[in-house]
Amino acid sequence: MRTLISVLALAISLPLAVLAEDYTLAPISVTEWKAVYGRIEARSRIPSRARLGGTLVSLNVSEGDVVSAGQVLARVVDAKIDYQLAAIDAQMQALSAQLDNARTELTRGEDLLSRGVTTAQRLDALRTQVDVLTGQIAAVSADRKVVEQQALEGSVLAPIAGRVLTVPVAAGAVVLPGEAVATIGGGGIFLRIAVPERHAAFLQEGAVIEIETATGPAQGTLARIYPLIENGRVVADVEVPDLPESFIDARVLVRLPVDTRFALMVPETAIITRTGIDFVEVAEANEPVLRTVLLGQRQTVDGAAMIEVLSGLVAGDRVVTGHE
Repeated sequence: MRTLISVLALAISLPLAVLAEDYTLAPISVTEWKAVYGRIEARSRIPSRARLGGTLVSLNVSEGDVVSAGQVLARVVDAKIDYQLAAIDAQMQALSAQLDNARTELTRGEDLLSRGVTTAQRLDALRTQVDVLTGQIAAVSADRKVVEQQALEGSVLAPIAGRVLTVPVAAGAVVLPGEAVATIGGGGIFLRIAVPERHAAFLQEGAVIEIETATGPAQGTLARIYPLIENGRVVADVEVPDLPESFIDARVLVRLPVDTRFALMVPETAIITRTGIDFVEVAEANEPVLRTVLLGQRQTVDGAAMIEVLSGLVAGDRVVTGHE
């Protein structure tokens, strides 16, 4: 026990430079980052449109609701459809009565022809009249199915599964055919960024992107770069796992790798701060000395936390690390 205490006392009494390690300063390649804002967007943004013009009698969704494909979002009613169906039914009844009468006349004509009272020409006319009325009834029946289908199209359906982004109408409003009742965002979400075109040459698909989200820092992958430059900016998509989808079109801070350069970097453990001034201990021939340095950006190099030294050190200096 006495031996252990003696060793610990000796270690504490040693100078800091003896316990620390040396780091030979040399220029290393670092990534130049560009801070931009990206937007969280849905892959598919499809309006749910009314197929029938009329009055919006019911609206079953609001902004933020999650819907499934084919779900009924609203119902549109055109009062004229009921009158059209009533008119078609009346026309069908009239044609059915005429057809019954024509068939009765045809049966009577066949009986008279068998007794030689009427002519075959008259019988052919009766058969033709029955065929014409039968065709008219079939046409009216088809017209009724068309009107019935129009009535069914009053249901406004969700085109895809996703979240309701906008509902520009209200129940009781009059809508036209093709008018959007709601906008659905689905198919997953991604991050879209717009970068000044001067940085376009440095963007590469597959590059790692640093992102500041509401839940903390995250990383994504540059998935797609669009060739069309709009308003002096290059548009690109970033794949981010577990990207929050509570708000579509929300802006998040993104840091893009746009260039590489050489810089003098020292480990964070080599920085000594006293009275607001930063120092670095440099191992020289006689004894370690403290040099005042001007620090730059902090970056992670090969998994180690490093700080750029803008002035105060030169390549080849042996920096003492390991300070607490």
